[in-house]
Amino acid sequence: MKELTHFDQGGNAIMVDVSDKEITKRTAVAKGTIRVSKEVFRAIKEGTSKKGDVLGVARVAGIMGAKRTFELIPMCHVLSLEKCNVDFELKEDVLEVEATCLVKTTGKTGVEMEALTGVNIALLTIYDMCKAIDKTMVISNVYLHQKTGGKSGDVVNIPESIL
Repeated sequence: MKELTHFDQGGNAIMVDVSDKEITKRTAVAKGTIRVSKEVFRAIKEGTSKKGDVLGVARVAGIMGAKRTFELIPMCHVLSLEKCNVDFELKEDVLEVEATCLVKTTGKTGVEMEALTGVNIALLTIYDMCKAIDKTMVISNVYLHQKTGGKSGDVVNIPESIL
């Protein structure tokens, strides 16, 4: 049985000691969606939101969020990210925007939290920029899609709810 790594033997929260871990190339990809109304979808697609380029701003916000994950998640290490990319797929048939955040580094700990934070911040930014049109948008299906590197090896995750 695997043990939780962010607690000591007394149950106190700790930052994991990675000083003896090997430096490896590490990547993580997180995905998530926001379901929107027809009006919001049109504003995003046509670039007519009063606040400007929704996806452009959300892309920058997602990258900034990934870079600042250590400030938001208490036990995350400060990491030097070597690449961070946020992309969007407009799914008009289901009125959803899918966000994907890819993060890469070379280090002693993974970048899963950075990718997950990046995708969440990007989706929240879409909500923020479009809430004047519709406040009933739904953010969902946020998950770690893939990771490579490190002691635990490679993982590919496609949740059943997405299939």
